[in-house]
Amino acid sequence: MTRRDVVARPGETVPTVFARGALVTGLLSAIQDRRGPDAAPLSGRNVLRHALQGGAALAAGTVAAEALSRHHWRLALGALAAGAVGVLAAEALLNPSTKETIRGQEV
Repeated sequence: MTRRDVVARPGETVPTVFARGALVTGLLSAIQDRRGPDAAPLSGRNVLRHALQGGAALAAGTVAAEALSRHHWRLALGALAAGAVGVLAAEALLNPSTKETIRGQEV
């Protein structure tokens, strides 16, 4: 199975699905819970983090679902693992409250 074979709908590739997930999740992150005087200020870093995580999750889920429907178990597992790595990487790199430590010391 090639990368072009794994699509959500005819004509859609994995990068297209990633872009769709990133745009929709970024939009939700930017406008959700922004009403009222006690609303948190908009953080571009958080919107970017959520957008990347949403894109990675949707793309991985789409590839995994398609692979499972074709009984390609290894591809499905690999897609889920890649999606998890993408989500965790965005969290680690773009979340300022996440502090990495090595042997109890901040990096």
